Amino acid sequence: MSSSTDVARVYLVGAGPGDPGLISLRAVECLRIADLVLYDGLVNPLLLRHTNAVCERTARTRRDGSGIVPQEEVNQRLVCEAQAGRTVVRLKGGDPCIFGRGSEEADALEAAGIPFEIVPGITAATAAAEYAGFSFTHRRISSAVAFITGHEDPTRSDSRLDFDAISRFPGTLVFYMGLSRLPEICRQLITSGMPADTAAAIVCQASLPSQRVATGTLSTLPEVATAAGLKPPSLIVVGECVTQRERHSWFELLPLFGQSIAITRPVQQAGDIVDQVVRLGGEPVLMPMIEIKPVDDSTSREIARRLQSLLDVDWLIFTSVNGVGEFFRHLWMSGKDSRAIGHCSVAAIGTSTAEALAERGIRADIVPQTFRAEALADALAPVVGGKKVLWVRANRGRDILPTALKQAGASVEDLVVYQNNDCQAMSPDISQRLRDGTLNWIALSSPSIAKQFLRMLQEAGMNANQLRAKIATISPVTTAAVQSAGMNVAVEAGTHTWAGMIRSICEYQREE
Repeated sequence: MSSSTDVARVYLVGAGPGDPGLISLRAVECLRIADLVLYDGLVNPLLLRHTNAVCERTARTRRDGSGIVPQEEVNQRLVCEAQAGRTVVRLKGGDPCIFGRGSEEADALEAAGIPFEIVPGITAATAAAEYAGFSFTHRRISSAVAFITGHEDPTRSDSRLDFDAISRFPGTLVFYMGLSRLPEICRQLITSGMPADTAAAIVCQASLPSQRVATGTLSTLPEVATAAGLKPPSLIVVGECVTQRERHSWFELLPLFGQSIAITRPVQQAGDIVDQVVRLGGEPVLMPMIEIKPVDDSTSREIARRLQSLLDVDWLIFTSVNGVGEFFRHLWMSGKDSRAIGHCSVAAIGTSTAEALAERGIRADIVPQTFRAEALADALAPVVGGKKVLWVRANRGRDILPTALKQAGASVEDLVVYQNNDCQAMSPDISQRLRDGTLNWIALSSPSIAKQFLRMLQEAGMNANQLRAKIATISPVTTAAVQSAGMNVAVEAGTHTWAGMIRSICEYQREE
């Protein structure tokens, strides 16, 4: 953070239309250096993964019962925080300056002598068109596109929109924020001379798994929108380009389109799965059941002493990606590196753990075909008799592996290098989604996570019979834990990894 006596810079950043992949590299850079992020009500919260800053929602629109923050209050907050020495990112849906009030915020900063930078974003219209299958400026259809506000300043007594001119515009018309005025907009266009049978569409929640598109003509679109129960944020598209949708609609054909999947993995490990679900058209919902934390200082000192010499160890056993990361962190902090284990044979419980080792230049000697402690024990049993085994692990876990290895004649020592703790409660938003059935899938990756989910479900006032979401499990042992709790399992991963679970969900959806 900057010194409190220095004025910091404010970044007015476009967050893109909703898909968390549609944010610029420069925007991510700004988020990474921010002390404070004030984000718009239309910003996808998944983008906040890119920052360690304090994040506050400053909604300029009233949605889901939330209140409006006056623009003047936002402007003043930007000025005050920068004057206090904090680097501020004002994260705005779409582009900051296309119907986004970014220029008003820039005016306030300039007047106060605050340095600022404007970072463009993909505006909602671009996403609405290309995720719905339109091309605003297809050379056989239109050579121009006009962006028009459908919601003017309510304090003005007269309109700046000339519908006579707009109706003669030789190209595609795109109205932002116009759903509530849709009948009036269509009426004025027709009255001003635009043919009533002109193709038109509404795109809601553009680029998100909840995207909905309704098509018709200027004369039918209001009725179509009412029947479909469409809600903002939305854009109205008027022009022949709408007819391309039947041929070019790709987003809604993705295997997980419209499906929300609760990711029960710890937040700091969820990034790759979140990205995979997004690219498949789904909505990843972070619902961590456990949290990964470092061990305390006293345990760290004990680990450092143990790592000073590993010459007595014949086999190193890793049963999680976390274990790999924390082991090598402690090894480095103790003044050692991978040469300290050069004489050891190494086993990994699965491909993800093996890949984490490979990233550190270590090739696992044994990786069982089935990613379970039982399978790893069976693979190790013939080679560990009379050997010293060091099992790198969390503060808790199943004791199947050490028991089996001792029965095979090994001397087993465990080394706890990280803490695996239960999260305390389910967020109110998640609880509500489970109740109203707007969460489609729960992905469970271990028996302990399954039990933790059931506990949180009960604390939220629900039982297994009330659960409308389908359950996916990572392995047979997880399936058994779910079923013993009275819950049904819709799919079990063929390959016992998170990626395997997502593939199984895709296959299920494909068959539906």
